[in-house]
Amino acid sequence: MKNIVITIFLLLTIHLVSAQTLDSIFFNLYTDSLKKGTYNYINVEGHFTDGTYLPLSNKELKFTASGGKFNGNSLFIDSAFANEKVRIKAVVIRNPRLAKEIEIYIKKSPDNEKLPTLEEVMKPGRDSAGRKRKK
Repeated sequence: MKNIVITIFLLLTIHLVSAQTLDSIFFNLYTDSLKKGTYNYINVEGHFTDGTYLPLSNKELKFTASGGKFNGNSLFIDSAFANEKVRIKAVVIRNPRLAKEIEIYIKKSPDNEKLPTLEEVMKPGRDSAGRKRKK
């Protein structure tokens, strides 16, 4: 009986030691700037000791920012925000020594591009952006 308990204990220990462990984190952003008045997804990925890379969420990370407010991994920047950039910090909850910071600029140019309507795109003699084709 004693040998069975020792064997089970050793197997459990080996399993726990061989489980993947987070060894570093990094930002993998989908954009080079943040937009005001909307949620901006902040993608943080973790590198594990078994060589895998996995996305991390607010379940594994604590997010802070010099401006705006986090909801999960998404940072909302108010339209009245005046600074030109935001400093974001992600800290691993289970290991606060694993942390990364990044500065991301706020988009300055307005989003005033007018996209063509379905009717404009479907009209004969128009290109895929709804503009009249040159002859």
